[in-house]
Order: sequence, then structure tokens, then C-alpha cells
Amino acid sequence: MSVDPQQLLRELFATAIDAAHPQHVLEAHLPKDRSGRVIVIGAGKAAAAMAQVVERCWQGEVSGLVVTRYGHGAPCEKIEVVEAAHPVPDAAGLAVAKRVLELVSDLSEDDRVIFLLSGGGSALLALPAAGITLADKQSINKALLKSGATIGEMNCVRKHLSAIKGGRLGKACWPATVYTYAISDVPGDLATVIASGPTVADPSTSAEALAILKRYGIEVPASVRNWLQSPESETVKPGDPNLARSHFQLIARPQQSLEAAAVKARQAGFSPLILGDLEGESRDVAKVHAGIARQIVQHGQPLAMPCVILSGGETTVTVRGNGRGGRNAEFLLSLTDSLKGLPGVYALAGDTDGIDGSEDNAGAIMTPGSYARATALGLSASDELDNNNGYGYFAALDALIVTEPTRTNVNDFRAILILESPKHDA
Repeated sequence: MSVDPQQLLRELFATAIDAAHPQHVLEAHLPKDRSGRVIVIGAGKAAAAMAQVVERCWQGEVSGLVVTRYGHGAPCEKIEVVEAAHPVPDAAGLAVAKRVLELVSDLSEDDRVIFLLSGGGSALLALPAAGITLADKQSINKALLKSGATIGEMNCVRKHLSAIKGGRLGKACWPATVYTYAISDVPGDLATVIASGPTVADPSTSAEALAILKRYGIEVPASVRNWLQSPESETVKPGDPNLARSHFQLIARPQQSLEAAAVKARQAGFSPLILGDLEGESRDVAKVHAGIARQIVQHGQPLAMPCVILSGGETTVTVRGNGRGGRNAEFLLSLTDSLKGLPGVYALAGDTDGIDGSEDNAGAIMTPGSYARATALGLSASDELDNNNGYGYFAALDALIVTEPTRTNVNDFRAILILESPKHDA
């Protein structure tokens, strides 16, 4: 078989991103009746690209406001696009959240609202609850990001500290009809977790939010603790009549990106194994992937070479060191340390939004020669892992993947290629 492993990995990554891009997945889900006035609001890394699709397809009057991450904007003519900070919210996100609430605060039952939602919306649509400051939310957000908490746990806390999430935005739109179109970036594709569910009912409780903060040893100001102990902090619950005209539609999810990549792999002659949406510590998830790869190389199980292992989801990183790098670089560094140059095994790990954490890369590529090349440069994979320095490790190998913002987000994408006739390669 004649194949360029690194090029194929990049093509699989591009295929996964393309399968979830708003330009390809949104239009078919929009209401059949696209005449008349519609108010468009949105939040997330894909919000601007989604707004472009609505502008192109809607036949009646269109106006509105969406917020996306800095650098993820796209030119719209009728819908205003504002950029704000992610993953830690800033004043721009606070200001636009207030404007979004004002935009939908006085609607009638004849009005229609389209809400365009994607990953990143929790940080981008930042409106603290009464008595809580933006600084409070920023410090708690930073602590959660470093703690190793899952996205579901983080968003449980975020919802209960917000004046707009956990169904509150949907309630504010009442009695208008609301159509939420969402691109999932969370394991399980739960509507209540995607960007903290601004327009859907939320069964989680403030007591659970407090328990999460306690579990991860996160200190909070008295104002935050008092708020979470108050009945007012509860989110909008299932059965609330104010959400009776709010409709939720998932338009893209990680699974369809993994399936698209699997088709591409088969066309190239590789048997795909989809592990699905995964959570857990990046370094630990990598060890499991390494074990599967080793079993394939040594025993032809659970499938024969040539093959590719595919997985998605959102892993976490408990920050212990002072290095640079997001969860995908951490995964790949742990994989490199575990495999130590196992012949014939190549891997890519990247974030489908084009940004691995807060860095400028989407992820990186590992080859069978990565471990030895780094060692020759004086870099120890285990030491760099202890310092959470995946970015630095793969930057030294010139192996970072830079895509620029993709304007979609179905979270992490991982592919491990295993060649039929293993050979050492750089």
C-alpha cells in the first residue's frame, strides 16, 4: 500500500470538520416557512458561520445578534456579529449577553426567534446572576478549567451562576416561538449541557453545583455560596410552561464527523474502529488508545492492519505544571510516551474548532520517529507530560497542526493510523 500517513491523517481531520460545518448541516433543518420576520440570536464558535446560512436561506425580514470567539467571526449583512473571549469570559461577552436578553425581552406570540448554538457558548454568553460579578465567574471558570472537571460538571456550575443559561434565555423569549439549532461539542450530545442549555429545561440543581465546587476544592466568595444556597439560583425546570414554545434541534454531533472520517479511511484502504465520544483525563485516555494500538500491532486484535482508531469527545487536563498546550497536545504527548516509537503507528489529535485550548494550534501529529527525535533534542516525553507541555514538545518537532478557526465545533478528533508493514519513520 502506498500512502502518506501524515497526509491521510490531515485529510481525515479535514473530513471530520467538513462533516459538521454549518454550511453543510444547517439549511435542511430550518423551518419550511422562511417568509416573514425572524429574530436571530446565537452564541458559540460556529455562531457566525451559522448566521451566514440563515441570511442566505431566509426569504423574509432578518435581524439579530450573535456572539462568537475572537477570530471566529464571519461577514454578515443583516445579523450583527460580536466577538468575545473564550474559554474565560470577558466584558465583551457580558455586554452582548445583556443585549441578547434585551432583544428578546418584549416579544409576542406572533414572533419567531432562531437561536444558533454551538460549543463555547457558555463562556461567550456570560451574564452573571444577581449579586455575582464577572470577576467571580472568571475566577471560578479558571479554577474549573484547571481542576479536571468534566464539561457536564463545569456547565452545571455555570448554569446556576448565570442569568441567561439553564433555560433562562428560552423563558425570556416567551411567548414567542423559539427554534434552537445546535452543534454538539459534548459527550452524549445532551441539550442541557451544550453551551449550558440557554433555551432548554434543566434538571440539575444548585445543590449539585455546590457539590461539584466542593469536590474539586474550588474556593468561592460568600456571595456565590449564598446565591447557590438560595432558591432563586435554580434553573428553569422540565415542565415549565414558559418553554412550551421552545424547540430544540441537534444539527451536527461528533458521531457524524467520526463516521465521515471512517468512510474516508475505508476509501484509503484502512479498516476503521470508532471508539466514540470519550471523557476522562487526556493522558489516561491516551494510555488506553496506546494499549489498543499495541494489541493490533502485536496480535491483530481487535482488527487487522492496516487500520485506523477513531475517537472524539472532550477529555480533560488537570494542570500540574507550567507548560503550554491543550488537551489534544496532552493526549498526543501521553500517547508518544506510552508507545515510545512503536513502528508503523501514526496519530493525530486536534480540536475541530481549530484551537487546542487557548493556543494557536488545532493539535499535533505523532509519527513513529517522534519519540526518538525529541530525545535527540534533549526532550523527555514523561518530563514534558509532568509539566503539561504538549505544545512545546510538538513545536520542537515542527509537528503542530495550524488550521486557523474552522467556525464549527464538534470537539476533539483523534485518529491513530496503523500501517500493514510497520517501518520506522520520522
